[in-house]
Amino acid sequence: MPNSISDRADSPPPSADGDPCPDRRAEEIKQALAAEAAEAGFARMRVTTPDAVPEIAGRLRAFLKAGRHGQMGWMAERSHWRGDPAALWPEARSVIMLAELYTPDHDPLAVLEQPDRAAISVYAQGRDYHDLVKKRLKRLGRWLLERAPGEAIKVFVDTAPVMEKPLAQAAGLGWQGKHTNLLSRDLGSWFFLGAIFTTVALPADAPEVEHCGSCRACLDACPTGAFPAPFQLDARRCISYLTIEHKGPVDPELRPMLGNRIYGCDDCLAACPWNKFAQAGSEMRYRGIVEAPPLAELAVLDDADFRARFSGSPIKRIGRDRFVRNVLYAIGNSGDASLQAIARDLIHDPDTAVADAAQWAVQRLAGTG
Repeated sequence: MPNSISDRADSPPPSADGDPCPDRRAEEIKQALAAEAAEAGFARMRVTTPDAVPEIAGRLRAFLKAGRHGQMGWMAERSHWRGDPAALWPEARSVIMLAELYTPDHDPLAVLEQPDRAAISVYAQGRDYHDLVKKRLKRLGRWLLERAPGEAIKVFVDTAPVMEKPLAQAAGLGWQGKHTNLLSRDLGSWFFLGAIFTTVALPADAPEVEHCGSCRACLDACPTGAFPAPFQLDARRCISYLTIEHKGPVDPELRPMLGNRIYGCDDCLAACPWNKFAQAGSEMRYRGIVEAPPLAELAVLDDADFRARFSGSPIKRIGRDRFVRNVLYAIGNSGDASLQAIARDLIHDPDTAVADAAQWAVQRLAGTG
């Protein structure tokens, strides 16, 4: 007896590899991939599609038009990819988003009460996350390709024109809070993001919704007022931008607000109440290279000393000059007159921004700046 129309509709056609139920096979691969991701050290894995965030192109255009990207010209130069993940690699059918924890085991803001010491963002106190996360992503990608022959992957960790945070929210990893960073109800704020674009079609997860409510703890915690409104950031006033991305002298109006923060800033992340539910990080290599070194030690580093001290650390990428510039701003804010001589010795530094920062620090400690 021939099949009826309803019989044919209820019986999915075989896939190219002969699997009579490709959707079931894709779900099995996804679940096994999630288990492999946990084995590799990731705290969570979720999946979305490259076209799941059509709104980001407009948001990016508005951000750039307002000049809020500051000196980060690369954001504008590759905005056609950054605003459209589907254009970055048109063959991709799925985006696998992964979270890797670096939750601190101490109060990251305690160092702000030690003005003679350097406050370094938690994520930069150990090994460079770019290297560690990318290694895990490649391991996971190889696993996927072994189970999906003929397919392809591309992995990204914060160095390509990929807007990881909107994609992560679309995948259900968390949501972008009022500070524009991603946070989660059970991971907190302290995690890196990695992305695997792939030609493998995997079932997408539901997007996460915002759970900030009326809270504005992160906004109120910002020392420089870098948030013009909830869910908006002006990078030109952000301490992370100023200490890492900004070249040349920092606006004198903003220098006192830097305090002793010499590389990044954790204030808005640390202020988030959702961190009470944060899971502990298990990767010890994200700790231990630096914690809160004395400013006096850091200010006297030459280029070779700087490179040796921060080998393997993300701090190394800003170079000695920008780093020492930041240290001198911290010295000027320290109120410690014993550091004045160190600053004075750098007034004639070959780097003009360092020399300017040294002059400012000397004057500020003398009460004339």
